Amino acid sequence: MRDPGGKRLQSAVALAYSAGEKAPTVVAKGSGLVAEQIMRRAADAGVFVHESKELVSLLMQVDLDREIPPTLYRAIAELLAWLYHIESIGKTGGPRPAAPDPTPHLPPATAARTEASDE
Repeated sequence: MRDPGGKRLQSAVALAYSAGEKAPTVVAKGSGLVAEQIMRRAADAGVFVHESKELVSLLMQVDLDREIPPTLYRAIAELLAWLYHIESIGKTGGPRPAAPDPTPHLPPATAARTEASDE
């Protein structure tokens, strides 16, 4: 998506996941001002924001209030594990580890689109 000046708009997706749930759910998504608001609300709530254009592109294809497709489980699981690790470091102190790169675990965009629309 591009703004009137031809510049590519930033996109953002928010996921929610609680222990015991089958998979994380897309709870917010959007581009431009909506993306900025999603990221601002996350920052205000103390939620860490991870940037991955490829992952966001795939998650934008998932309908709101729907679980992520199984093809994204591994990439999201690695990010969740990293976030839990950051939370534990925050309690004990120490340097923050580098964010994992989910790209190697992402399917081609068409595979995720097909699975997301089949649900």
